[in-house]
Amino acid sequence: MTQPTPVRRDHLGIALDLAAAAVPVLPLRAGKVPFGNCPACRNNACGGRPNMKTPGPCRCPRTCHGWAAATTDPAVLSGRRWAPVWEEAQAVAYHPGGAELTVVDLDNTDAVTWARQTLPATRMVVTTRGEHWIYRGAMQSVNAVRPGVDIKSTMAYARWLGPGAGAMTALPDVVRALAVKKAPTVCPAARAITVPARVGGGECRHRTPTFLDRGIAMAEQHITEAREAVHATVYRTFLAVLSAHGRCGCLTDTHVARLFAAAQAKGESPRHCTDAWANARTRLGL
Repeated sequence: MTQPTPVRRDHLGIALDLAAAAVPVLPLRAGKVPFGNCPACRNNACGGRPNMKTPGPCRCPRTCHGWAAATTDPAVLSGRRWAPVWEEAQAVAYHPGGAELTVVDLDNTDAVTWARQTLPATRMVVTTRGEHWIYRGAMQSVNAVRPGVDIKSTMAYARWLGPGAGAMTALPDVVRALAVKKAPTVCPAARAITVPARVGGGECRHRTPTFLDRGIAMAEQHITEAREAVHATVYRTFLAVLSAHGRCGCLTDTHVARLFAAAQAKGESPRHCTDAWANARTRLGL
């Protein structure tokens, strides 16, 4: 896939140029964040997310699902429902994984220096604080793989800042290896988390592990993208995860550790994570 050089400067025009090159796109509002969920879909109440390889039942036509709203359909992008959103949009984002790409987001000069010494050269895009290194190939998205370095690919979005410079190369093993992180030292201790069975027989509604993994990944992203009220965001995210996944017994310490790690990366202490998790369970009667 060769990224185009958009010839139109308006956000919708850029989005249509990218979509024509098979790059799924979505609008960003002020603060470089996606537009919020509509009431019908807030906190995953709709039961799924559109534009995914294994979509849920949700078919909401609004731009309310973050990265999963990214599309290459010009009829959707320029349609009646999205037109007002583009008028309000402050930037264009794209879903790297949906275009079989991986973005190594280097957030400061130290991270850029590390990349130049460590990673194979590839296409580079200058950002406001560092650089995006773009490789051909998709992988798991992981935040804070090292100081100032995030990996954005599947289930994530990256801001479109232009086509960049240099030849794009294949995703190297050294980048894939960055996603293999040591288990964080967080509470709770490594033991199974037991919760009451769901009301109505306790049947698990998570038809495949992908459903649960998708929910955890989106919760991690929600915490990571918080720009203010981090304490409240962590609690509300824990509450949403437990509300959706806490009554059938599917949650494991691995899932909880991922959420705690995302919260601690935003400056939360292990104790606050534990308290927020306990408070959310108490609120739901788990």
